[in-house]
Amino acid sequence: MIEPLQKLSTAAEGPVTMLREFREFIARGNVIDLAVGVIIGAAFGKIVTSLVDQIVMPPIGFFLGKVDFAQLKIVLQPADPTRKLAEVAIGYGAFFNTIIQFLVVAFVVFLMIKLMNGVRRQAAKEPTPPPGPTPSEALLGEIRDLLKARPE
Repeated sequence: MIEPLQKLSTAAEGPVTMLREFREFIARGNVIDLAVGVIIGAAFGKIVTSLVDQIVMPPIGFFLGKVDFAQLKIVLQPADPTRKLAEVAIGYGAFFNTIIQFLVVAFVVFLMIKLMNGVRRQAAKEPTPPPGPTPSEALLGEIRDLLKARPE
């Protein structure tokens, strides 16, 4: 049976062990690579948002009758300044912008994966050089050469 003092020492070691394991987990390269990927992904998201909002949508809105998609909405309840009520509306234009942002990101990810698959296929097509002789084969080759060179 476990003594109460042993239980206490085991319980005290638990958090220390868990912290050590967590530190080892964080120190692995995969976690750091993931963190870098998340940061770059966030920056890429801002670039895509700017691309869609400031470059893609204005010409589309212009050709469709000078419409600003970000301002398209269905007003459910108009704003009432006397009662200090804000407008209640469904912003379907902003949703449309978000869909286009998603499509741009999805297309870029598709191109990246297609490029990576092409590189993998290219690497698979390259012939691998034949493996060198094993140490025992090399030793046997040396013995054969010595026997050939030996006068009879």
